[in-house]
Amino acid sequence: MHIRLINPNSTASMTAQALESALRVASAGTRVTAVNPIGTPVSIEGYADEAMAVPAMLLEIRAGEAQGVDAYVIACFDDPGLHAAREVAKGPVIGICQAAVQVAMTISRRFSVVTTLPRSVPIIEDIVEAYGAGNHCRAVRAIDLPVLGLEEDPETAERLLLDMIQRAKIEDQAEAIILGCAGMSKLCERLSAATGVLVIDGVTAALKIAEALVGAGYATSKVSAYDYPRQKGAPDANVERLRVSG
Repeated sequence: MHIRLINPNSTASMTAQALESALRVASAGTRVTAVNPIGTPVSIEGYADEAMAVPAMLLEIRAGEAQGVDAYVIACFDDPGLHAAREVAKGPVIGICQAAVQVAMTISRRFSVVTTLPRSVPIIEDIVEAYGAGNHCRAVRAIDLPVLGLEEDPETAERLLLDMIQRAKIEDQAEAIILGCAGMSKLCERLSAATGVLVIDGVTAALKIAEALVGAGYATSKVSAYDYPRQKGAPDANVERLRVSG
């Protein structure tokens, strides 16, 4: 099977790191490729970044469909454009937040999320609630470091993550910790070993879920909500636009 990992931002080094994490757990018969669009934000840190990244991400999925890709992993913890992507793709599309939450709910009763910036906290809280895990999530915590800071200052990033995971383990009584950014994926095993708490990386969780769904023969339902987008005629350039003046 062929699974494509799509990093919606334009930072190629982050894409390479996520691919490395995915390849580490991929089964022998699984081909994993990774892409990131050009011209999208260099990191996704809020609703505006998400909106700007989604159109190019959907184009990458359309390209994957023409190449026979079996499933997709969206390697951004906000799961941007996830529902739109499922309309476009025939096979499963897995967001790393949803995958991590589902894994956490399966192997623990209570978990916390550790992410990058404080502005991401309410976004992630809403996403977790939408996935039906609000009662299971004890807290969403931020280390107050930008996404690109994970690469620019990895020692500080790891130190901050270790401290926050320890705090979540004690103060939240969390039984598992979800890493709230794809850029943290390479640290997963070290953080778990150092803190003694189960740490979950959404990239590897999503990759294994994608493998399982494809292997079982499950594709995205096209009955209603996730049906392919309706084909519409191109806009008529000669139609005068309505202009509203204040």
